[in-house]
Amino acid sequence: MSAIETKPVDPSTSSGQEKYTKKDLTADHPTWCPGCGDFAVLAMYFKLLEERQIPHEKIVGIAGIGCSSRFPYYVNSHGAHFIHGRALPFATGISISRPDLHVFVFGGDGDAFSIGGNHVDHAARKNVKMTYVIMDNFVYALTKKQTSPTSPLGFRSKTDPTGAVDCPINPMVKLLAGGATFVARTSAKNPKHMLDMMSQAMNHNGFSVIECLSECVEFYEGAFDKADPRKGGEFKEIPADHDVTHLESAMKYAYAPFPGWFGLFYKVNRPTKNELEAEINKKAQEKIVGQSPTQILQAMLDKLK
Repeated sequence: MSAIETKPVDPSTSSGQEKYTKKDLTADHPTWCPGCGDFAVLAMYFKLLEERQIPHEKIVGIAGIGCSSRFPYYVNSHGAHFIHGRALPFATGISISRPDLHVFVFGGDGDAFSIGGNHVDHAARKNVKMTYVIMDNFVYALTKKQTSPTSPLGFRSKTDPTGAVDCPINPMVKLLAGGATFVARTSAKNPKHMLDMMSQAMNHNGFSVIECLSECVEFYEGAFDKADPRKGGEFKEIPADHDVTHLESAMKYAYAPFPGWFGLFYKVNRPTKNELEAEINKKAQEKIVGQSPTQILQAMLDKLK
């Protein structure tokens, strides 16, 4: 596992506090069901922020709708609870307009792959600088057990009482095909591995995504037993010699049958949307140096004649 980068607090941007602790980073008390895998994700997120020592005002967490999307309520930093499936475009605006912030997005399989599925593709191809953690539990839990885009065939729910018949989405394949420059997979049952993936994702300059299997003990208990060694399953980590820059190789691991592989599937460097937009703005501003707002407006109106 990679060592977590620790950054000292900048006195000019913080409140002068020597070191942030979990207590400082914690806001409201989580209201997830006892045993929910999301507790582990939140705990590792707190640990990551503790290690990095980033001032509160330099962190922002965005989420959509769903159990996992309650994340912003529980973290003492900037955050927003946005509409269902639209967390990524909202976070994109923040990331591009405020490059000094560390932008995190949290969501579930429904928010990411159903109503928000198209936004995942566009954020990936644009390579917007942010970290997206998808807590996948294979079920719509907030609406009390409905079939989600990742529910396996045969899964019985309120929307499929006789068993799901629609082919489930393969998150890894979708993310790789969409153009994400950092794609990883982990499980809430393996906190150390999850922390490592989150740390690497945060270090990446681009759109970094992590699918995290997070069991819903209320509406789909035992969904991920096959990936839990304590329950007779197997947590298979991608071999150390895997070339993370090789898309075809990453795809082979992505197509493995459930429970599949865990670890870093893919990582490449590509210009970010943030950098490209900043360059466009810079060139545009160079053309109007020394001009007043009135002159700029008049020039634009003249072009319309």
